[in-house]
Amino acid sequence: MNFAPPRPAQPSDQPSRTAFSHRLRPQIGLAPGLRLLALPLLLSLALPAACSAQTPAQSLVPASAARAIAPAPADPAIAAALKQVSPERIQAIIARLVEFKTRATLSSMDTDLAPGTGISASADWIEAQFKQISAECNNCLEVKRDDFVEPGSDAANSRIRKPTRLTNVYAVLRGTDPAQANRRVLVTGHYDSRVTDIMNSHSDAPGANDDASGVAVSLECARVLSKLKFPSSIVFVAVAGEEQGLNGSRHLARLAKAEGWQLEAVLNNDIVGGDTTPGDTGQDKFAVRVFSEGVPSPTTPEGAPDQIRLIHSLGSDSDSPSRELARTITEVSSTYFPGARPHTISVRPPFHPVLIFRADRYLRGGDHTSFNLEGFPAVRFTEWQENFNHQHQDLRVENGIQYGDLLQFVDFHYVANVARLNAAVLGDLAAAPGVPENVHILTQALDNNTELQWQPPTGASAGTSYEVVWRPTDQPTWTEALSTGTATTVRVAVSKDNVIFGVRSVDSAGHRSIAVLPLPLGRTTPRPATTKN
Repeated sequence: MNFAPPRPAQPSDQPSRTAFSHRLRPQIGLAPGLRLLALPLLLSLALPAACSAQTPAQSLVPASAARAIAPAPADPAIAAALKQVSPERIQAIIARLVEFKTRATLSSMDTDLAPGTGISASADWIEAQFKQISAECNNCLEVKRDDFVEPGSDAANSRIRKPTRLTNVYAVLRGTDPAQANRRVLVTGHYDSRVTDIMNSHSDAPGANDDASGVAVSLECARVLSKLKFPSSIVFVAVAGEEQGLNGSRHLARLAKAEGWQLEAVLNNDIVGGDTTPGDTGQDKFAVRVFSEGVPSPTTPEGAPDQIRLIHSLGSDSDSPSRELARTITEVSSTYFPGARPHTISVRPPFHPVLIFRADRYLRGGDHTSFNLEGFPAVRFTEWQENFNHQHQDLRVENGIQYGDLLQFVDFHYVANVARLNAAVLGDLAAAPGVPENVHILTQALDNNTELQWQPPTGASAGTSYEVVWRPTDQPTWTEALSTGTATTVRVAVSKDNVIFGVRSVDSAGHRSIAVLPLPLGRTTPRPATTKN
């Protein structure tokens, strides 16, 4: 079976709770890579077939062979890149975006703006920044514009009344391995801004936190990671139209779908400025929230009624591709921000993500939603506590309170930490093998063990190994890991009734892919349910 021998337990081998806040229970989710499998067919496959030929029982691996989840070894090159993230450069980026006065999406059609102001001028500047970064790495980035016209509408709730030009700007750091270069991870922020009246395209709308801070994360990730080489590709993005209705991200997500991007992770950074208001004691500068969807949209195949019934039957209601991405973020955080502990009111650990098990803030949305709707795993990063006096507001002072999204309220060191976490996740996933394919739990035999099988990811190197991970059903993150070496099947003495399983790929340096939830598969040559172990 070529299993890696279990190593002695270490003090650090405790179940990782890094980044989970307030012991939230998982909400509804979806299995990664879920396909349209008819539930009646699955149930019929699971029935014993007494007339089938018998196969030799696979050796049973005891649960004690697993180890508690522990941080992966840090990649020295990625760790060095994180040290290059500069709060001063982040401040300069945000300050320059504020200088465009307004970045209202509708300002692209205005002809009476002062020279060098408006959203079109800011798009040109962002493009120039990507090109400058590319020039510093021997033109390693493919800098592109996604220009399009959003049609207007006379509907009462329309935020675009006439055809309006929009531009997404992005840069691709192409992977160096031809077999894996089609795999992509993506980071984004939106560069448009707004004031109280969403149709006002002339008043100053600095948008320092919402969302020049997210654009700064994307640009700074591009700067520090472009100096490295990865087998798969990274895409750095700034989108427009978020405030008008996610128009820019929707267009880009559909473009990615149409062009067949193998997009494995989308990190959306929106309002990551660490709002700093005198007298405010509710902000936590050590935490950033990570939102991930549970039930997929009914507009996707994964959200079809048959799939929802399958999710309910499997109990996989917190294992969507986006939720597995969020779990990966917590593990990467424990590698590059060592010493992080569970988030509490009284304890201030090192900077860490806090998993929020809902798609976005209550009754709100963001650009990651556009990618979710196209079937891509996507999450949202947002500061611990928003200040709504500094969001979607006209600039003014009332009763001694300053309103407006001004530069003075942004904590550039906080944004730098968010950028470091994003860069660590992007780098680790771009260096890791792809996710295992056709991951299944064999369900023919009714017993208290679990047999899994899978196939290597496309383009994986010969030395790729695998880990089966699991957690009790009431736990938010993986707690146990079992290395199978290069073997792509395992039978483990752990009941599939009591835990949730995942399978992930690992390279020789310890980079881990996102875990994949196994789907049930009946054996064509089943082992009888009465087989003794």
